[in-house]
Amino acid sequence: MRTGGTLLAAAALLVSACSAGGSTTAQTALAALPQSPPSALARYYTQKLTWRTCGVPGFQCATMKAPRDYAEPGAGDVRLAVARKRATGQGRHLGSLLVNPGGPGGSAVGYLEQYAGVGYPAEVRARYDMVAVDPRGVAHSEPVECLDGPRMDAYAQTDITPDSPAETRRLVDAYKRFAEGCGRHSAALLRHVSTVEAARDMDILRGVLGDRRLNYVGASYGTFLGATYAGLFPDRVGRMVLDGAMDPALSARRLNEEQTAGFETAFQSFAKDCVRRSDCPLGGPGTSPAKVGDKLKAFFKKLDASPIPTGDADGRRLGEALATTGVIAAMYDEAAWPRLRQALTSAIKHRDGAGLLMLSDSYYERDAGGRYSNLMSANAAVNCLDLPPAFSGPEDVERALPAFEKASPVFGRGLAWASLSCAYWPVRATGRPHRIRAKGAAPIVVVGTTRDPATPYRWARSLASQLSSGRLLTYDGDGHTAFGRGSRCVDSAIDAYLLRGTPPAKGKRCS
Repeated sequence: MRTGGTLLAAAALLVSACSAGGSTTAQTALAALPQSPPSALARYYTQKLTWRTCGVPGFQCATMKAPRDYAEPGAGDVRLAVARKRATGQGRHLGSLLVNPGGPGGSAVGYLEQYAGVGYPAEVRARYDMVAVDPRGVAHSEPVECLDGPRMDAYAQTDITPDSPAETRRLVDAYKRFAEGCGRHSAALLRHVSTVEAARDMDILRGVLGDRRLNYVGASYGTFLGATYAGLFPDRVGRMVLDGAMDPALSARRLNEEQTAGFETAFQSFAKDCVRRSDCPLGGPGTSPAKVGDKLKAFFKKLDASPIPTGDADGRRLGEALATTGVIAAMYDEAAWPRLRQALTSAIKHRDGAGLLMLSDSYYERDAGGRYSNLMSANAAVNCLDLPPAFSGPEDVERALPAFEKASPVFGRGLAWASLSCAYWPVRATGRPHRIRAKGAAPIVVVGTTRDPATPYRWARSLASQLSSGRLLTYDGDGHTAFGRGSRCVDSAIDAYLLRGTPPAKGKRCS
């Protein structure tokens, strides 16, 4: 779903990687553990889940145990929230279908209850038990906590484009306070929320559910989680769809820079559409995307100097950071573009920042009472453990600014500084960039959208080529991910694969 900072969040929701400090468990060591459950893990694979009714009719919930530290399974457990909706049809039962919406930090249980369990194609829901587990540290699974609501409000409003040494120090201090909060409130779990560990948790769930193979649909970061599982357990891969793919072979710096270019591609598409509309506040017919970008940057600069009112009960005003997050939020789905045009019109012409603030709040998962989900905390905790940091300090960012601003004249500066966010993390990264082959796995469908802002299309091409059984499905369109977003071609291809095991033809493109 997303990437590291206020953009501290807008960049925070997918690939901001970070580190610093010490860790006892390396992901490389975890990956080397035997694929058949060792005796020390037997009690986890043989546990019985006690299913109970959830707050949502038709769904059941349970709690599953996994070792906190796979290198020392006897050192304590982590408790993971699991939910399912039983298959509804009379046809041949195909087992369980595990779903994950990405993030990292997105609640898979929430995604199942609010969308996948009711919105996936009826025949898929008829043949599969729809299942989700919140990864360790996320939502209902011993959530990582960092800052309370008022402190998160302050963090989200931090100036992400510092213009002076004093502003740079304030930004660095904000990153340090966030990291210190995570270390203080979640010290026991913070070094054990890696993607490798979450993938091993999924295999325990597969065993507990009685499935010989794991059937899985993962979106955005969920593709990295699924590919990691395939790399660890290739012989246990069933029907796997990776939609909006990440490239595990890239460093944090490359991921952030290429994602910055992805947001620019999406913005240019928005700009071309905007100037054809009568309500576009950034230009009229014939205005180039570059000019639209210049006008938006000028507006951001004004907000940096003088934030505008929002009518917010907590007195928040719309500055550059929140406005940028709001714009980036709308890049994920072209259906949000009309709302963005309206919000920009209100802010630019009427000095009313309420619309952009609402977009930013939805991105942060902040409710009207000022409470945040743990999305941002979990996002940082996982990303910071999975890859070494993109930058070690402000000097590194300064040197990288030209490359980021070339990648996106509109968002590059802010996203470069957001890439610094975890340089001050209290535990050291345990993962490294690596190619995933998953030799021997059943066909894995990798889906890429040509103008995806958050997971650029080139990442899908790369992942599909790395996987020994990868099959690329291309969606020529806008927005983040493709399955269930309006393309009958994409949906029918994935349905055929999930229901009959037939992967899309090589080179298949949809629109």
